[in-house]
Formats: sequence, C-alpha cells, structure tokens
Amino acid sequence: MKILIVSQYFFPEEFKVNDLAEELVRRGHKVTVLTGKPNYPQGKYYDGYKFGGIQCEDYKGAKVIRVPLVNRGKGGTFGLLANYLSYVLFGCAYAWVYKLECDAVICFETSPITQIYPAFTVRRRTRCKVAMWVQDLWPESVVAAGPMGNGVLMRWLTGMVRNIYRRCDVLFVQSKAFEKSICAKGDFQRKIVYAPNWAEDLFRTVIAERQKYQNLMPNGFIVMFAGNIGEAQDFDALVEAALRTQAYPQIKWVVVGDGRRRKAVEAMVKKRGLEQIMFFLGRYPVAEMPHFFVHADVMVVSLKSTEIFALTIPSKIQSYMAFGKPIATMLDGMGSDIVQEAECGLTAPAGDAQRLADNVVMMSEMDETELARLGQNGYAYYAKHFEKEKVVSRMLEALCDGA
Repeated sequence: MKILIVSQYFFPEEFKVNDLAEELVRRGHKVTVLTGKPNYPQGKYYDGYKFGGIQCEDYKGAKVIRVPLVNRGKGGTFGLLANYLSYVLFGCAYAWVYKLECDAVICFETSPITQIYPAFTVRRRTRCKVAMWVQDLWPESVVAAGPMGNGVLMRWLTGMVRNIYRRCDVLFVQSKAFEKSICAKGDFQRKIVYAPNWAEDLFRTVIAERQKYQNLMPNGFIVMFAGNIGEAQDFDALVEAALRTQAYPQIKWVVVGDGRRRKAVEAMVKKRGLEQIMFFLGRYPVAEMPHFFVHADVMVVSLKSTEIFALTIPSKIQSYMAFGKPIATMLDGMGSDIVQEAECGLTAPAGDAQRLADNVVMMSEMDETELARLGQNGYAYYAKHFEKEKVVSRMLEALCDGA
C-alpha cells in the first residue's frame, strides 16, 4: 500500500507520527512524508535546515519531503500564524505541482488543524482516501490557548472544522472522549475509529541504566515529572503540592524537561525555599527518558482544568504505564479515569494541590511490593489497550475498509 503522511511536524521533532511512519515501513508499505522544516519547540530551524528550498531525506525507509516553512520564532500570535499558514501554502503548492502517488493519506493532526489541507489537495489529484489522526480538538484547543472574545471568529472556526470533518473519510481519535465534540458538529460517528497514542518502543525494550544519571538524583522518595514546563501543566499547583510535602523530607520532586515557564517556576521554587525539595534537570532526548524513569518511585502528570484537557489522554500516561511506573495525577477527565480503571496509581482533580500532596505522601508510605503492583497493573493495561502494533493494525483496517 502506498501511504502518504501529511504532518507539519516530523523527525527530528519528537512526535508520535515518527513511530507511525517507521511501523508502516516495517510492515512493507511504501511511505512518503510531506512535512516542513523542523523548528519545534525551540522556534528556530534545526542545524542543517533553512526556510527556502525543498529538502528530501530518508527516515528509516520512508521518503521525507520538506517544504519551506516560516519558523515559530518566540511563539507570538503573528509568528505562529506565519508558521501555520506557510506549511499549508507550500504543502498545497507542492502537492499540486508534483503528483504524489498514494492509496491513502494520513494527516497527523496536532494543532493546527489546517495542516490537513495539503492532504485534500493530494486527493483532488489521486482520488485517494483521507484520514485524520485527531490529537487536538478544534476550536476547543484555540479556546484553551486564550480567551475568544469574538463570537464571529468562533463560529467561523467551528464551520471550518465541520467542513474538514465532512471531507475526511476516516477520523482516528486519540481519546474516546473526542467523539462527543466531533459528533456535535455533524453526523460523523461512522467515520470515527479509536486510535490512542502509544509509548515509544524504548520504554518497553530498553534496559535502563540505573547508574547513568544517578549523580543527578537526590536521595529519597523520588516523584518525577517528565515533559514540558508550560502553562498547561499547571506548575503553580505542582509547586504548591511540593510545598505541602515539606513535612516529609524523604519526598523529593524531580522535573525532567524544559519549557517557556521554567525560569518562572524555578524562581517560584526559590522564593518558597523549596530548592532542597524540587529539582530541575533540564531537557533530554526521548531516548534518554528510561534512564531517568528508572530512578523514579512515582511519575506525575498534571494539566489545568479546561474542557479540552479533560477530554485528552496525555501521552505521558502511556509512557509511564509502558515503563511500569505508578502514577499520581492532578487532572480531570480521561487521564485520571484511565489511571483509576487500570488501578495503577492515585488521582487528584486538576488544580487540587492538597489532594496530590496527600496522594504522594500515601504512596511514599507504601511498601515496595504495593508500588510494584501498581506499576505492573499499568503495564498490563498498556499491553491490552495501547500497544502500537494493535493500534496501527486498527488504523490500516479502517483505511482498507471499502477500498
């Protein structure tokens, strides 16, 4: 089968679409990726890339075509608009000038949803099936990013999304909770296929080196957060939870990651005198994460209280489960529901620092056997519901259905 993947983001940027391309190639499909010049999350082009020109590469057997793309810069409104629109413009132009032979197109839809348009251009020339793997709901994601005071703009965005859903043949969703939002915009139930995210293979197959980052780790019961330090992750509440565990000096909070709010959060930690409780280790490649996870007693996932976040399954939950680690959540909706269903940790509502702190203290007082049981429950749930091989097979069945 000839499969075209349309995605504004691709390796060396770290997104699930990289795994999808590799797995499709492994199964014998001819895979082409139409993407832009990598610049996420730093906002500047990676070494070896620039705005102009078409660049062609090979990624583990997939042909990668990179069209010009304005980088994100510092992430301001105009910078992001230029970034988003440039991919649509140059992606559609390339797809129109150069006929891309394919049987099906999969669009990896993180924000912005507009990156689907090159896929529609391809279909106009090839009559292929178009599928969108919905990672972000629109316009809910736009609302979550900031207040939408203009009702006209909101109605226009909703109409655009409705039209996109109508034009897609298949809608893969990373969370079953997405179905309600999608179906509220039209009769799209028959198009929806549940295709949750999976963890990178390394979380299951790499033998973690316990000594590798031992020198960076504080002594004690380690509560680890891995990922972006941004507004969405509600670090104000995480710092508050750490503050409320001060009476238990064995509890140490370790953050592996980076983001726009890192400096502000570190300043908050210093102001509250938590430097001996909360530690920031910086950003490392995904491939290094198992060597950090092995030191953690509990992994934390948190998101602010918004409608869109409650519907989403944060990908780090799958990673934590695949590595067999107990989980403490501070979020609403699907993420906490899955942890409860899997019986692999303790949950707290979004923003509830006291509940998170109480749960962390409770977990710190569990014996190793109980913590190990929670981790094993998470791994078993992952193997049943989130294994990459099972999810990709479901996606391919949907693409071939009726073909």
